[in-house]
Amino acid sequence: MKNTRALAMLALSLLVGVLAVTMAVRLMNERTRVSTTDVVVAARDVALGSRIEADMLKVVRWPASSQPNGVFHNENLLPGRVANTTILAGEPVVEGKLAAPGSKGGLSALIAPGTRAISVKVNEVVGVAGFALPGNYVDVLVHAEDDQDRPFSRIVLERILVLAVAQEANRDETKPKVVNAVTLQVTPQDAEKLDLARGIGSLSLVLRNQVDTAPALTRGAKLSDLSGGGAPAMAPASVGQPIPVPLEKLAPAPVKKVLAPVRPRPAVKKAADAKPPVQEAKRPSYIDGVQVSE
Repeated sequence: MKNTRALAMLALSLLVGVLAVTMAVRLMNERTRVSTTDVVVAARDVALGSRIEADMLKVVRWPASSQPNGVFHNENLLPGRVANTTILAGEPVVEGKLAAPGSKGGLSALIAPGTRAISVKVNEVVGVAGFALPGNYVDVLVHAEDDQDRPFSRIVLERILVLAVAQEANRDETKPKVVNAVTLQVTPQDAEKLDLARGIGSLSLVLRNQVDTAPALTRGAKLSDLSGGGAPAMAPASVGQPIPVPLEKLAPAPVKKVLAPVRPRPAVKKAADAKPPVQEAKRPSYIDGVQVSE
């Protein structure tokens, strides 16, 4: 009897324990349960400027509370759209990474509305040794001569986006690339300035920080600024660096010639104007009262 009661109490304890564990697990599952939704992601890498095809996409379950803005839930809406940036495999396809509907593939799909793309000829020096890559910002510098044939240098355009170098528009590339042409994104007004600037002089690209939006408040540089005339005072050179010397001090001072005064020569009288010498009249000589002739 006692054994039966003990077994019954043991069985009841086991049943209560199983029920407690089951309730605890169910409660934990309810608390950690996350609602999900369908999100369209890239099935493989989608290159910048390429048209999206159906086989480039797939649908996955994504936490509804953490889905990005502008995601697509239906993959049938995306074929034919153009990517304006690189989309990695498994990354959600959002509206902000696509060109406007109806855009064709290629560089034209990357041009922002209201802007234009213009190419300039560069080399290893003008192109900042190949570091002016797509996605970077540059200033455009022109070196020319004014209406008095005096050379000057001036920044004509600031914070211009580099769309492509040569035929490459991939913005994920970080290795410098020396090319012979760079395509810039400019406004129509800036396109006119740039075309005029390269017609009157030579252009140079000045690489700038991508987050630097402050304008360059300069008045340009003239030849007199290099020689020290009218230029602001130079900061002292650091240790180990030569002190800049104005060019005018390097040139030898001009030698001034001093001419002796010329004395006027006395005028020479002509023979016709010369007066004959005056002869004195001879006086008669007398000896003992008698006149003696000579």
